[in-house]
Amino acid sequence: MEKKIITLNNNLRIPAVGLGLWKAGKGEEAEKAVLYALDAGYRHFDTAKVYDNEEELGNAISNCGIDRGEVFITTKVWNDDQGYDNTMRAFEASLKRLQMDYVDLYLVHWPFLDFSKRGIDEFNKREETWKALEALYDSGRARSIGVCNYNIEHFEEMKNFAKLVPAVNQIELHPFWNRKELNAFCQEHNILVEGYCPLARAKRMNDPVISSLAKKHGKTNAQVMIRWSLQLGNVVLPKSVRKERIIENIQVFDFELTSEDMAALNPLNEDYSAIFS
Repeated sequence: MEKKIITLNNNLRIPAVGLGLWKAGKGEEAEKAVLYALDAGYRHFDTAKVYDNEEELGNAISNCGIDRGEVFITTKVWNDDQGYDNTMRAFEASLKRLQMDYVDLYLVHWPFLDFSKRGIDEFNKREETWKALEALYDSGRARSIGVCNYNIEHFEEMKNFAKLVPAVNQIELHPFWNRKELNAFCQEHNILVEGYCPLARAKRMNDPVISSLAKKHGKTNAQVMIRWSLQLGNVVLPKSVRKERIIENIQVFDFELTSEDMAALNPLNEDYSAIFS
């Protein structure tokens, strides 16, 4: 059975299932989602400046009665805040909203700054931003650092300036976009893959192969999709604000997909992005 805790390349321990807070709203809805998750056993929460719910996460953690050291908190620097000085300011603002002295993981949200011009050369910004993250890591206020949505070429580029290997690459990952080559590269370089949108935003959840495996194991389709990613050795970040779904999404450590099950899911890959479709 897969481990509930994974060790990063700097020996920091991270829970294998976390609650993703993208599109989790703000205010009472977001705070309640965090509290539901804490009650269900979650100890890993993933937010970002652009999600606009760092404050709600901070409120929930502050008021839940659980020690800060028992939870793993991730946030991210947004595109508009990239560059050394901007990143440092953005980090301080995130800490203030979170009401925390440190975060467990700080990530570069995207390797580019303008979604309409993806692929343009922004090498200098990526270098400056990563150097800021390294400084935050050295200060101890970011206990680990990493990136999101980086491809192999971005990691190859980092070899020109990075002193530290990213602990994490957070990417969209599900059976319909299995990122096989990128997964293999990250594993080879001891970079943990975190999969967001593990349910492909429910756009492919009723696929007959997944439904068949769910029936076989007496589990839900969502649990099969989450389990698939866990068995690749990844951290998984399902999102929900509904109490029953939050509970369901972490009940994935009491069954195991066989090698035949995993092989049956491989042909589902179609390089389908749920967030860009």
